[in-house]
Amino acid sequence: MPILIVVIAVLGVGFYFFSRKKKESGGNWIQFISMGKEAGFSFKEVEMLRQITVQCNIEEPCSIYSAQEQLDLCIRAMVRNIRMSGESEDPGIQDFLSRLYDYRKKIVSESPSQNDGISNSRQMTDGQALKIVISGGGVFKSQIVKNSSQYMTISRPVNQKAVTPTSWQGKKISVYFWKEDDAGYVFDSEVLDEVFSSGVASLKIAHSDSLFRTQKRKSTRMKIHKQAFLYLLHDDKPSYKLESEPGLRCFLEDLSDSGCAVVVAGKTESGLRVKIQFALDNIPVCISGIVRSTNFKEDTNRSVLRIEADPMPMETRNHILGQMFGASQDDDDDLPFHVLEDEAAKIKTEAVIDDPFIADAAADAVLHEEPKMNDKDLKIGDLF
Repeated sequence: MPILIVVIAVLGVGFYFFSRKKKESGGNWIQFISMGKEAGFSFKEVEMLRQITVQCNIEEPCSIYSAQEQLDLCIRAMVRNIRMSGESEDPGIQDFLSRLYDYRKKIVSESPSQNDGISNSRQMTDGQALKIVISGGGVFKSQIVKNSSQYMTISRPVNQKAVTPTSWQGKKISVYFWKEDDAGYVFDSEVLDEVFSSGVASLKIAHSDSLFRTQKRKSTRMKIHKQAFLYLLHDDKPSYKLESEPGLRCFLEDLSDSGCAVVVAGKTESGLRVKIQFALDNIPVCISGIVRSTNFKEDTNRSVLRIEADPMPMETRNHILGQMFGASQDDDDDLPFHVLEDEAAKIKTEAVIDDPFIADAAADAVLHEEPKMNDKDLKIGDLF
């Protein structure tokens, strides 16, 4: 009996020092498994993560549950392994990868830098685009010309579809804006004076110490400049069928798993149902959705369409997120549909859909080149 007690004691002490040593070196696998289970992964998935941390030579494996950079290393390694093994079509693997991306988004959203907003209008920067709302008077476009500690100077609000007040001085206004990589905000103010600032007709408005944060973007947007094609959809059903013919030439401006922004020629309206087709890492991808807002740039005769995507197939979503998080290298020269080499030279920029929006906005836009567009007006929607 005494011998058994001694053996147990020795084993206990040995296990204590072993686990402590592992913990100090970042290799406490008991803690690693526990944290993986808390994160919602199965034992099999946690074991896959463990093997990947070893493969990536991560000194502190437990750090992948809290550090974005470390988790990104694992995700990139996992994507490479999936491609090499040919398991990219395995539903279980795609589901695991999808939940890894969701967990990564959670880490980013909970980081201190993502939770820091702004608390007053003095923190806003020059050039910020604004929406100005007056009761019963419509929505106007403006931007910050100069922001000082005493007051904010904004360009005189414009809206071609609404009657502009003869005098803005003394008007009570609501100011809406979107802070890049943060959220939407709104505050109430009053017009103090009408002035010219830097040669621009402007308004001086009062500052506010009560900014209301209206909406936080759920998905990180990846800045991109890529050739793509736009097709009109004539019903509310999501469409992920790849087109074999070119549609309206456009350019992707940003991309996420919840939508994208594209640049097209001419003016157009919000509310359109569209499909965008392009290539990521030599693989054709299409996104269908609804145009939530447009922004027309008169000097270039172009519109930026901001599209909210329909729910995507898991594999498409994973492919986009993989691109965003650096899991793959893209080739901008790939066409977003399969075209025989001898037919590629015959592709024209005319749209294949007989629709005024497509016909009038068909572009001869070329990458890194200013297009020569016609000036014919299309349907005008909310141009902010």
